[in-house]
Amino acid sequence: MQTRLTLSVLVLSVVAAAGFAVLSVRNHTRVHTLTLATAAKDGEYYAFGQALSRVVAQHNPRLRIEVLETQGSQNNVDLLLQQKAQLAIVQSDASVEPPARAIASLFPEVFHLVARQDPALQSLSDLQGRRVALPPEGSGSYALFWPLAQHYGLSANNFLPTTVPPVRASTMVRAGQADALFRVIGLGNPAMAELLRTDQVRLLPIDQVSALQLSLPQIEAVTIPKGIYGGAPPIPPMDLPGVGVRAMLIAHEKVDASAIYEVTRILYEARNELVTQYPQAATIQLPEAGEGLGVPLHPGAKAYYRQDEPNFVVQYAEPLGLLLSMSVLAVSSLWQFRLWLLGRQKNRADMYNLEILALIDQVHDVQDVGQLRAVQAQLFEILRKVVVDLDEDRISPESFQSFTFPWEVAITTIRHREMVLLNRLPLDGLGDRGDRPHRF
Repeated sequence: MQTRLTLSVLVLSVVAAAGFAVLSVRNHTRVHTLTLATAAKDGEYYAFGQALSRVVAQHNPRLRIEVLETQGSQNNVDLLLQQKAQLAIVQSDASVEPPARAIASLFPEVFHLVARQDPALQSLSDLQGRRVALPPEGSGSYALFWPLAQHYGLSANNFLPTTVPPVRASTMVRAGQADALFRVIGLGNPAMAELLRTDQVRLLPIDQVSALQLSLPQIEAVTIPKGIYGGAPPIPPMDLPGVGVRAMLIAHEKVDASAIYEVTRILYEARNELVTQYPQAATIQLPEAGEGLGVPLHPGAKAYYRQDEPNFVVQYAEPLGLLLSMSVLAVSSLWQFRLWLLGRQKNRADMYNLEILALIDQVHDVQDVGQLRAVQAQLFEILRKVVVDLDEDRISPESFQSFTFPWEVAITTIRHREMVLLNRLPLDGLGDRGDRPHRF
């Protein structure tokens, strides 16, 4: 009897051990598939999602991201709440509530108001009685348009709004079927550049940011740089005031924390590879401990942001308490000044990065070496300005580091384009030495 009991216990122990081993192997070999809700296929969200999916696959074969085309931010939030998507990209002004959790702040997006060439159309308030193509309902751009329109005295009763996909909106404006269109997209968007290079349309400025922030607190003042959509002639022909929001990556709170940790890690530690596929990823900045996103962090993202955070308060409790009690007012003032200075330095560096992205777009359209030299001269002029700004503390060393990579990508792109152009030239057409193109 005792032998049988001992044998039974032994068999159960072996079975239990085997079961634990199988579970352990399964956990270590399991492939996590996450669906990422983005937006229309010609938009920035979808392009970024595709780039992130490829980079994640390269760095973690047990993690796969499937990119889903959607109608935009609000649709993405709904899909996340219904657990039809585990990840989503939304605008920072979107209504995001539990069980949604933040992962990271991504690239800036700018309000684009494009109107047909008409002297009577100078600002948003001039759209009264006009036909305006708006993004589909459920998109973040659609939700942003109405408080903006209300501020400028527009309502659904005094103009003619039509909700259509972005490609259809561009077609309508070109064909004269709409007088204007509104989109919220990243600067340098290829589809927007193609539209603006036609003679029928132009960008209109959007100002009064401080007043708009009363109803849209998430927006920020931006500048649409001269020539961002083309340099010969420059489009737009001058710097334009504008407003924008930031895109944000969120996840459902029930998504495995280890999977979100990996997404967050790859997003920052493989950013150079991400930039080569999606240049606007150069503007992604690592937040301090992941704070300031306006939405509670997912546990996986929080674990990544705080992995090296020391227990400073516990270690220095007594001297820190004494210091705070004696200098709270001074520290508060210095902190506010520091935030202001860092924000100004970062914004300046971001604008340089956007100028470089615009130059990269121009390189692909260059058809001769002379034009390529002109673009290279612009690139080195940007570098000169950045070095001067760094020396005069107008940008920080950290911001300078974020600038160097897109600059290197740009110079590499120019050199590659030079090789392509040189290979196109016939050998007998090079002329004498003075006419021969030379390497940069």
